[in-house]
Amino acid sequence: MPEKVQLHVAMFLLQFGYAGFHVISRTALNMGISKLVYSIYRNIIVLILLFPFAYFLEKKERPTMKFSFLVQFFLLALCGITASQGLYLLGLDHTSPTFASAIQNSVPAITFAMAAALRIEKVRLDRRDGIAKVVGTLVCVGGATVITLYKGPSIFVRASTTTLNFAAPAFMAEGKNWTLGCVYLIGHCLCLSGWQALQKPVLKKYPARLSSTFFTFFFGLLQFLVIAAFTERDADAWAFHSTGELFAIFYSAIVMSGIAFSVQIWCIDRAGPVFVAVYQPIQTLVVAIMAFIVLGEKFYLGSIIGAVFIVLGLYLVMWGKSQERRS
Repeated sequence: MPEKVQLHVAMFLLQFGYAGFHVISRTALNMGISKLVYSIYRNIIVLILLFPFAYFLEKKERPTMKFSFLVQFFLLALCGITASQGLYLLGLDHTSPTFASAIQNSVPAITFAMAAALRIEKVRLDRRDGIAKVVGTLVCVGGATVITLYKGPSIFVRASTTTLNFAAPAFMAEGKNWTLGCVYLIGHCLCLSGWQALQKPVLKKYPARLSSTFFTFFFGLLQFLVIAAFTERDADAWAFHSTGELFAIFYSAIVMSGIAFSVQIWCIDRAGPVFVAVYQPIQTLVVAIMAFIVLGEKFYLGSIIGAVFIVLGLYLVMWGKSQERRS
């Protein structure tokens, strides 16, 4: 199989892996799993998987550890692991997998805006690519705003939602706040974007990518454990009550942080970040189908309108980036 075909197949299949994560995480929350326990167990497995690769493959590349590096890894973990994962699960608990996936399409645009503010990314308003990136960012922000402020009527509902449901979906339960969930997920996107924007200057001084990722997850785990020590004192919350909870944890760690990370890095190396980002909206479509079948999720007009704006903005930003690289 030619490499070009391999890249397209890999990215297409990767969207199913990401989509499965959104739906499986929603299912785990429906089962009553603790959000902190879910994140802690996930990060423990990730560290176990990362350690041998980071230790043996980067022996020669890894710089001597300094206190300044530890501070940077701690801040990266606070932003990209602890806050990002925590806000994602809080937002998912109040909204739906489709919405969580849709709003994540805004991350490249938000990352560009942060990088531009930090002067990591150059903005040329006298060129078409610069205008496209700015307009795309604004369109993404507009789409996220529409989703947050306007839920709208449900426009497509399954006749029966009992066939494959593991538990009652949160968006059908009482005590859930859709707007609050939107705010949490926007916070998640901001944290994830900040983490991505800050990666570049850190990796310039500490070029060992796997080791950097390991230390980031390590500090993220420590931060989650500190939070859990004060907020999750129920011993029963740390036990597994079903194979579904165990499967969700292993899936999120192995597929999301193991296989998906490796495949995405390979695709970026071979075809560039624009190629990878272009496939991201497919994930939202797959999530919508999965959530509809498995969880009986409803489709709301506001989410669809907002998702269209976000995807349009994403493509404008990616087009601007591709044009910039060619010039």
